[in-house]
Amino acid sequence: MSMRRFTRLTNAFSKKVENHYHMLSLYFTWYNWVRIHKTLRVTPAMEAGLTDTTKDMDWIVELIEEDSN
Repeated sequence: MSMRRFTRLTNAFSKKVENHYHMLSLYFTWYNWVRIHKTLRVTPAMEAGLTDTTKDMDWIVELIEEDSN
């Protein structure tokens, strides 16, 4: 429900499949690595043992910049 990009009534709606792909990638990265979940009290990546620290949006920007170079 937090993905308003799929609703046609908003300004964020995009018809290009490539834009949806990129937005979903950003959303899943944020959801699993940055967002602390109420029930877990940690990120899903921390709960799965993939990392022991929380990440932030700067980390995601660095990943994007590394990928584009």
